[in-house]
Amino acid sequence: MRQFRRVLGWLFFLGGLLAGIVAALVAFFTRYLVNPPRQPLWATPADLGMAFEAVQFPARDGVRLSGWFVPGAQTKLQSGATIMLVHGWPWNRLGEAAEDMLSNISGATPVDLLRLAYGLHQDGFHIFMFDLRNHGQSAAAPPVTFGQQEMRDVLGALDYLGLRPDVDNSRIGAIGFSMGANALLFALAETEAIKAAVVVQPTSPAVFSKGYARDLLGPLSAVVLPLVDWIYKLWGGMRLEEIRPSSATAQAKDTPILFIQGDGDRWGSVSDVAQIAAAAPNPSGPLIAKTADRFGGYQYVVDNPRVATAFLEQHFSTILPKV
Repeated sequence: MRQFRRVLGWLFFLGGLLAGIVAALVAFFTRYLVNPPRQPLWATPADLGMAFEAVQFPARDGVRLSGWFVPGAQTKLQSGATIMLVHGWPWNRLGEAAEDMLSNISGATPVDLLRLAYGLHQDGFHIFMFDLRNHGQSAAAPPVTFGQQEMRDVLGALDYLGLRPDVDNSRIGAIGFSMGANALLFALAETEAIKAAVVVQPTSPAVFSKGYARDLLGPLSAVVLPLVDWIYKLWGGMRLEEIRPSSATAQAKDTPILFIQGDGDRWGSVSDVAQIAAAAPNPSGPLIAKTADRFGGYQYVVDNPRVATAFLEQHFSTILPKV
């Protein structure tokens, strides 16, 4: 009897320990879904010799957003042409520093959007970089919605660019990464102001969350993920499976969209991106990059900016530049 009680005590102890671990993991990942810790800005365009303006502007629903407008090294071909960079979760306008606890756990590697901006600037484009809501220096408006509400930030950015006399409104393009790619796809259903877009590894949140949780937590993900999804909904989000970029993409009018996806992505999938692309009225790709992980897909565009600019220039080429 004494032995039985001892075993029972150990079982209760181990059960309580496991429950505590699960609760801690659920709280940790829910925090990142609802209102992720901010990554501070670690550089400015001036560090690469680029002049810039620090700006603030409202999202379409009034949320205060912060960003930089970087005038391009002007050429006749690119005069007034502007590229908007839309970052992913939980980055900021500079990209991913990969220095926080979640990055250490997940094996995230840095993504340098400032380096990409420099290449685009040298090609003569104006660059508009800004923090999405709940990220960087922009205002909080939780929860993160993986594109559904963030598309209002993209629309607000377009409203801001439309007021600038140095921007040719007929030559605005965009490059979005992950959640930023989703936000572009949702925005394209609401506007024709973006004349061409490059979306790098957009993802259905249900697909991403399963791959992400499985990669980080293994079998424990089967317990943690449903609880995170449930609490996220209590905070005002939707069920992750109900956020469908493909549904928005189908409404994207005739905007040319280039889809890019890495083949080594363990969190997203080539098939998911192919399905999203198939829903678009005017898609190109998906262009499949050879990568070792998800971050390799982002790095592919940073290392090969001409892939993006060639696509954008192709669809700007029939539009006369503003004089």
